[in-house]
Amino acid sequence: MMVIRPIRQSDLKALYRLAEKTGVGFTSLIPNEAILQKKVDGATASFAKESVSTPNNEDYLMVLEDTATGDIVGTCGILATVGLEEPFYSYHLGTITHASRELGVHNAIPTLILNNDFTGFSEICTLFLEEDYRHSKNGQFLSKSRFMFMAQFPERFTEKVFAEMRGISDEKGVSPFWEGLGRHFFSIDFERADELTSLGSKQFIAELMPNNPVYVNLLPPEAREVLGKVHKNTQPARHLLEQEGFRYENYVDIFDGGPSLEARVQDIRAVRDSRLYLANIGLPKGIGEGSYYLVSNTKLMDFRCILIQRAIPPSSAMTLTQEEAEHLCIINKEPIRIVELSPYAGR
Repeated sequence: MMVIRPIRQSDLKALYRLAEKTGVGFTSLIPNEAILQKKVDGATASFAKESVSTPNNEDYLMVLEDTATGDIVGTCGILATVGLEEPFYSYHLGTITHASRELGVHNAIPTLILNNDFTGFSEICTLFLEEDYRHSKNGQFLSKSRFMFMAQFPERFTEKVFAEMRGISDEKGVSPFWEGLGRHFFSIDFERADELTSLGSKQFIAELMPNNPVYVNLLPPEAREVLGKVHKNTQPARHLLEQEGFRYENYVDIFDGGPSLEARVQDIRAVRDSRLYLANIGLPKGIGEGSYYLVSNTKLMDFRCILIQRAIPPSSAMTLTQEEAEHLCIINKEPIRIVELSPYAGR
C-alpha cells in the first residue's frame, strides 16, 4: 500500500536519492546533504509543534512510502510562510500604456515588475515522484494529500496559498528566459543562479536585478515564448492544481519565467469538500470498485493519508480494512477525513 506520512530523520538517504533525480530548476530539492538535513530537521520540528497561533517558518515535508518494500518514492511539502527570513521575489506581468493623441498612437506594452507580493503567504512545494511510480493515480494522491493536511490544520497556514511551477529549460539545463533576461544582469549560468537560491543566498537578487519595469517586447522571442509556461515534466502537476481551483494570476519566476498558481485555501476543492467521518474496521463492500477516495487521520505528528477505492460512498462512517486502519494509525471509531480524489469525469 502507498502511504503519505511526515518525513523522518531516517529518510535522509532516500531524500537525497530523490533529489539526485529532480534536475535543474527544482530548487526546493537539490542533492546537497547539508541542505537536505536542514529540511528534515525543520520538518520534524514543525510536525512536533503541538500548537501554532500564527503561521511562521514551519516546513511540513512529507514522503510517499511503498509499504510493500519500505522504499520512499516521492515527496510533497507545504511551507507555512515564505519571505519572512529571506526576501521572496517574483515578477508580475503587467501593462504600461504609451499613447499620443497627436500621432493617434495607443500602445499597451506588457512589462515585468520585480516584487515581493507573496511575502508571508503559504506555499505548496517539493512535489516529486519517482518515474517508476507515475501510475495508478500516485501523482494525484501525492499532490492532493497536502490539502487533507491543510483542511485538518487550517490555523497553520495563511488564507492564500501559492505554488511556483518549474519553467521551461532544455535537457542541458539552459533556460531561454534566463538567457534572454537574467544573464544580462547576473553574468552566471541559470544552474548556478538556481543553486545559490537553493542555498538560501538571495541577497544577490536585490543587488543585481533591475528594479525598473522590464519591457517584454524587448526580450528575445525565445524568452517571450516561454513566459508563464511550465516544464514538460511539470505539466501534470499544473493540471492537478488547476483541477483543484488554482489559477495563474500573471506572476512568474524571476529565473525561468515559470508561472505561479494561487488559490484561497478554503476554495481548494479537496479542502472545501473533505468531511470528517468515523472509521469502522471490518470487511468493506465494493473494494477495488467505484470512486477513489483520499483518506487521512486527524493527527499531527502521526499524520497519515492513503488512497482507497470503494463502490459505496461514505455516509456517517466509512468501513476500512484492518490493513488500511493500521496504515492510518487509527483504531475503530476514530475520526478520519475523506474526500473524493477527483470528482471530474474522465480525469
